[in-house]
Amino acid sequence: MPDLLIELRSEEIPARMQRKAAGDLRKSITDALVDAGLTYEAAREYWTPRRLTLDIRGLTPKSADVHEEIKGPSTKAPEQALAGFMRKAGLNDISEAHVHTDPKKGDFYVAHISKPGRDAEAIIAEVMPGIIRGFSWPKSMRWGEASSKPGSLRWVRPLQSIICTFGPETEEPTVIAFEIDGLVSGNTTSGHRFHAPDSFTVRRFDDYSEKLERAHVVLDAERRKEIIASDARNLAFASGLELVEDEGLLDEVSGLVEWPVVLMGEFEEDFLEIPDDIIRLTIKTNQKCFVLRKPGRGLSNKFVLVSNIEASDGGKDIALGNAKVVRARLSDALYFWNTDQADLPDRDKLTASAEKLGLDLAKPLDQRMAKLDQLGVTFHAKLGTQGERVERIARLAAELAPVVGSDPELATRAAMLAKADLTTEVVGEFPELQGVMGRIYAGLQGENESVALAAEEHYKPQGPSDKVPTDPVSISVALADKLDTLVGFWAIDEKPTGSKDPYALRRAALGVIRILVENAVELDLLSQIAKSLESLVSQKRVEAAPEGLATDLLFFFHDRLKVYLRDQGARHDLIDAVITAESDDLLDITRRVEALGAFLDTEDGKNLLAGTKRAANILAAEEKKGTAVAESVNPSLFELDEEKKLFAAVNQSVSQATQAIESEDYSAAMSALATLREPVDSFFEAVLVNAENDSVRANRLALLAMIRQATGAVADFSRIAG
Repeated sequence: MPDLLIELRSEEIPARMQRKAAGDLRKSITDALVDAGLTYEAAREYWTPRRLTLDIRGLTPKSADVHEEIKGPSTKAPEQALAGFMRKAGLNDISEAHVHTDPKKGDFYVAHISKPGRDAEAIIAEVMPGIIRGFSWPKSMRWGEASSKPGSLRWVRPLQSIICTFGPETEEPTVIAFEIDGLVSGNTTSGHRFHAPDSFTVRRFDDYSEKLERAHVVLDAERRKEIIASDARNLAFASGLELVEDEGLLDEVSGLVEWPVVLMGEFEEDFLEIPDDIIRLTIKTNQKCFVLRKPGRGLSNKFVLVSNIEASDGGKDIALGNAKVVRARLSDALYFWNTDQADLPDRDKLTASAEKLGLDLAKPLDQRMAKLDQLGVTFHAKLGTQGERVERIARLAAELAPVVGSDPELATRAAMLAKADLTTEVVGEFPELQGVMGRIYAGLQGENESVALAAEEHYKPQGPSDKVPTDPVSISVALADKLDTLVGFWAIDEKPTGSKDPYALRRAALGVIRILVENAVELDLLSQIAKSLESLVSQKRVEAAPEGLATDLLFFFHDRLKVYLRDQGARHDLIDAVITAESDDLLDITRRVEALGAFLDTEDGKNLLAGTKRAANILAAEEKKGTAVAESVNPSLFELDEEKKLFAAVNQSVSQATQAIESEDYSAAMSALATLREPVDSFFEAVLVNAENDSVRANRLALLAMIRQATGAVADFSRIAG
């Protein structure tokens, strides 16, 4: 089977865009080929700072012939209907159609359509220009003479060449030619910008990747990462040091180089009086370098950098150049670090803010918080200042503290200091240290360890891969911070719309969900939403709680919880079966979904689901007809043992399941429901629900209603597929 090689080579592609762009390219091309009737065995994407590459193996050389029948109108249909049928089927005359006969409907027309398969080369040449022209980049540009023309090509950086070859291993591959704004696809590319800038010809993927390697390009991003990590560890070890691992930085740096060369630089030891976090983030953010540490001790004054060239002097000048920039940035950091530990020059003017917020102006971080309040820095025009927001967060954190097992006084203190580092010199210069500096400065002034930790952790989680806070003080402040954000923007009607979410409210809601679920916190969300609203009203940020706000915000939480649980592998129908409009304990919903999923994986669960759905369907049908259903079951009307057994089983099951649900033991609740399986099966095998006697029928329908009610205590079984 033939293989397809595609390379799109351009100027530098930002590292953060490379992986996603390569994946999007693979999906766009393979989807287009499959839609056109081709199949393939495997496809893999590759990326470097200058190229996106796709290797598709085992692509069929031709699409399959298509044979289909298009059913038309009756042979007696009016001309207008016949004309529409011929247009749809692509017929020139009705005589080209076949006449089929149906015993009930009579004679009607059918078009037999046969479309021969197409060569893969023609399909590829047809789909590629549209895919490249329509490719979506977060940011793109036009260039060259064609850029002034409407509809000209846009790409992340100027596109320089396109490879598109197709063919089996045993033959010379075909160059599939197509053209976009004067750029013609071919079988040539070039290697490293400096080491091998001349173009060369390639055939298929194996040949292509080998020639790139000789031209100083490591195509596989994972291999570039391995080279960097291994060489950095070895270089550190040779100096008696250890590499401070950083997967995120490793990902980024591997996207900056095609030919990684690892070097070591150093700075003066005097800078080591700066906290390790500041040194690490300064060097990482500004120079994309890795820091090193002394085994069992703090950071070293050496660092590792990754170059994209093999310099003739072994990289000596490159290392010196990087060290010069690192030294300048650390010099700034040292100045800011020392400044932050001194008293503010206008400390005497902060008394009013300090008294209002209960701050101690003898402490540097308290001064910074008072300064934040005194400056009146706006959080949002309609939601007030940062100082007002901190007051709301502190009040809510104290309310949440007993729920999460935290000390209310510690939670209040942590909330009061959590935003204080926003006015520090270090954070002003290095915004990425927000929270980290709050923790460090809180520790320096002798705050409780949990209070200091909350200054950093209350921002977490900041993404799906970020860890959630686990310290109770951090949890209370993190929840308060996120709930204040969500309730506030809901109160001023600034909710997310479509893909727009300028205030990251979806992330905030997911953060609340993860904190509650992953820390097993049971929280009455509606109550906390109400308390957060009270703070906004008391500050006169809103006149009164907007009608329907709590319900609407709870629905938003439900929507994000569904996404979270589906990502965890939960079935969407089970989530829908458990969630009700009033469900405001997100941990409880999660536990119910887990228990329900485990139960339905058992034979008892599958059979009970079938029986329950049968009962619900019969009830729904009879209720729709207006058939009488007794208000309660009357045992004296039972005619068969199966009715008696089911009635007894339902009563016992309901009692046991209710007790289990009250103690939040949903596995036990499911076990109680499992006892219904046999009596439900026996009931439907032996009992005719729609008995001729009206009273007996109404009584049996009431028995079915008991089944529905019993299972409904755990979930709405009618919403479960199967």
